[in-house]
Amino acid sequence: MKRFVCFFLIFILLAASFSFTASAKELETVTLNVYNWGQYIADGEDDLPDTNELFEEYFNENLAEKYGYKIKVNYSTYPSNEDMYNKIVSGSASFDVVVPSDYMIERMIAENLLLPLDFNKIPLISNIDERFKNGLYNTYDPDAKYSVPYTYSMVGIIYNENVVDEEDIGSWDLLWNEKYDGKILQFNNSRDAFGTALYYLGYSVNTTDKAKWLEALELLKEQKHLVSAYVMDEIFDKMQNGSAHIAPYYSGDFLTMYDNAKEDVSLAFYYPKEGTNFFVDAMCIPKCAKNVDAAHEYINFMLAPEPAIANAEYIGYGCPNTVVRNDPEYIAYMEDWHEDAMDILYGYEPILSDYTDLKDIETEDGALKASFYRAIIDTEENGNLLSYTNGLWSDFKSYNSIEPWIIVADVVIVGALLFAVIFFIVRKKHREKYY
Repeated sequence: MKRFVCFFLIFILLAASFSFTASAKELETVTLNVYNWGQYIADGEDDLPDTNELFEEYFNENLAEKYGYKIKVNYSTYPSNEDMYNKIVSGSASFDVVVPSDYMIERMIAENLLLPLDFNKIPLISNIDERFKNGLYNTYDPDAKYSVPYTYSMVGIIYNENVVDEEDIGSWDLLWNEKYDGKILQFNNSRDAFGTALYYLGYSVNTTDKAKWLEALELLKEQKHLVSAYVMDEIFDKMQNGSAHIAPYYSGDFLTMYDNAKEDVSLAFYYPKEGTNFFVDAMCIPKCAKNVDAAHEYINFMLAPEPAIANAEYIGYGCPNTVVRNDPEYIAYMEDWHEDAMDILYGYEPILSDYTDLKDIETEDGALKASFYRAIIDTEENGNLLSYTNGLWSDFKSYNSIEPWIIVADVVIVGALLFAVIFFIVRKKHREKYY
């Protein structure tokens, strides 16, 4: 009888084990669609872990039974906020997590494109510096309901110090310096490109004065014949291989370019004295999301020490996560990357002013003026400013910087050559007719 009971218990345990194993194997795999900037997450390079693989392992080992499915991350990238926005608005694709910049988050909130987050599912939000939640560095999501800060940085100018004269640096005017004709790059997105011109003029990048936007347009047109290319991610190759010498871009990306530049290319960086853009990129869940619970888990995972430090070391941007900022190994890693890395990323407490023209703000020597981009939205009060500025960008993109007399001369020359060819063909046929 005892032997029968033992066999029965063993049978029950084996059956339960088989049932549990079969149940685990039967869990479906759900795709979590993450849409982020290019080169903006640790992906297994540079002896760093692959963050998305870490999340898949973590979720599938610890949370699959809870939610009844496993996760596979489908990670895709975009070059600008506007590209991301257009993709979501078009409805051509569904994403579970996106990482817009501050002004785009503000716009997406206003247009009801984002879901409010359930912070009970994101307990590691406690790792984020308070200034980025409800304080100084959050103008775009003032109630901190729709976003979790991921990185922050400022825009400056990258230049090849082997080619660019030291007396020419310090101002935005380097981007308009005739000495470097054909070796200058410019942003290929409207907000940042107009931003360079507005800051150079000393205006607010959030001005509602259309005359100031028009003045910035004319300044961009004046610059166009100096620019070799309008770029986003393409900037890396062009600056690293020395084919371009000057470019405005984000400070964290300067560190990446510095690290990968050719031996004869010595890249340096500065924040222009007139003022610049201070920005925050944050994780959000769009309303088109199909896997909201997994999206919350993904965002929470990104705030944990291992993935947060790996991402910060790979990206090179400032990190609002205090666990990262205070980690001795992270600090040593960044200082080994570039001796001024920590100063570039964390050494400035800029004087922020979103709507006042920066030229009207007095500062002490060495103080940096900056502002957030605020969302531009069409209203009757601002005269449909978004549509107006979009029209200016379209005007600029179609503008030909070649002098009109050169175009006329080219047309005349081509016309003369064409006439000569036709004349000789007709003359030849005429002679063949008689001979």
